Amino acid sequence: MSDTPKSGLNLTRRRLIGLGGATAASLVLSGCDQFDFLGQRDHPVRDVLERANDLTYRVQRMLLGQNALAREYSPSEIRQGQRPNGSVDPTADDYLALKAGDFANYRLSITGLVERPQAYSLAELRNMPAQSQITRHDCVEGWSCIAKWTGTRLAPVLDAAGVRPEARFVVFHCYDRMPAGLAQPQPYYESCDLVDARHPQTILAYGLNDQVLPVSNGAPLRVRIERALGYKQPKYVHTIELVESFAAIQGGKGGYWEDNGYDWYGGI
Repeated sequence: MSDTPKSGLNLTRRRLIGLGGATAASLVLSGCDQFDFLGQRDHPVRDVLERANDLTYRVQRMLLGQNALAREYSPSEIRQGQRPNGSVDPTADDYLALKAGDFANYRLSITGLVERPQAYSLAELRNMPAQSQITRHDCVEGWSCIAKWTGTRLAPVLDAAGVRPEARFVVFHCYDRMPAGLAQPQPYYESCDLVDARHPQTILAYGLNDQVLPVSNGAPLRVRIERALGYKQPKYVHTIELVESFAAIQGGKGGYWEDNGYDWYGGI
């Protein structure tokens, strides 16, 4: 795998997202009145920001290419355990029941715009061809961590289900739930396009640093999209849904944090 350093363009983008997207979303969630426009779907300023994000996505696709690889590191560069963040121990009843049984009854469902819906046990996923990669997790909060991830590539799993031509996006539905103001907590979800889903480094990870993936890091299964920021790496995934648009899914922006002001693409 390539170990070419990231370009100046990528570094600039990471800083902009860290200073802009995270601040914007945190202001919305904290109720800062001066930034109410970020929570208003039809506000013209928010519309301008979303158009800028779309432009960045298209430019990065053009400059970096579809299969450009994230840098991979040597084992000696793993200097600490993978720092957990966000949800670290889901409390949903269905998840607790699976955890109590050591995830023996877990099933990953492949649904939506597919010809052959699938459901895989954790044992079946572990019996598929495995791939390991040592990469750097870049969090929008400003920290990073190098770790070794092991799992099976997402692309063959999608191929087995037969993705229909009208499908444009892959949505990951998760067991953990997140705050939603005065409303009931919402299930966490994330998404990517089919380019990132089929990228050679995008895996369904069940191992971390040569051990079974811990609950705090997303057990039994999390997604690794190595060319994206940390919030694009959903944990506790139970369903992968192929869709044409996000319109009917929660806030319609393609992810929990995106519904609250973050950039959808999140590329680095």
